[in-house]
Amino acid sequence: MHAFLLAASVMVAIVGTMALTTTEAGAVVCARGVYRAGCAGPNGAAVVRRPVVAAPVKVCKSVLVNGVYVRRCY
Repeated sequence: MHAFLLAASVMVAIVGTMALTTTEAGAVVCARGVYRAGCAGPNGAAVVRRPVVAAPVKVCKSVLVNGVYVRRCY
């Protein structure tokens, strides 16, 4: 019983100390949208546009299959 009371008093002391101390809020919130992404924080905000994605280049070549040339694209 004595050990339980000691542990409980230590817990109360820790929780009380955490409740009385203040910390500065410095949260940063970021979101990714369809057209652009942005972050907002205590010192301002920034917006970034997404880069344009180019279509992949297809490579085509003619291959001889059973005596017939066939065009294969990858």
